[in-house]
Amino acid sequence: MARRQSRSAWPPPAALPEACALCGREVPHLTEHHLVPRSQGRRRGLKVASLPTALLCLACHKYLHTTFSNQELENQYSSLAALREHEGVQKFVAWIRKQPATKGVRVR
Repeated sequence: MARRQSRSAWPPPAALPEACALCGREVPHLTEHHLVPRSQGRRRGLKVASLPTALLCLACHKYLHTTFSNQELENQYSSLAALREHEGVQKFVAWIRKQPATKGVRVR
């Protein structure tokens, strides 16, 4: 009698795109953004692993770090809700949502 071959787990299933916490776009790769910057958290004596984070697409992550200083991110924009209330972030998110996830976006 012939043996039945078990289903192989190779190749592994492709990773499903995940959604950016700021703009909501589904992109294949997300980056971890520390809502309280690591340098500021260390100054307060906190461990980096205990700092709050959010998974963002590369475009949103770059935009936040080109727009705000680490002090501003720590003091005024240390939550996603606070970031979403900022007028500049609202405009950027409205624009980036219209862009395809595969498009490379240059942030200034």
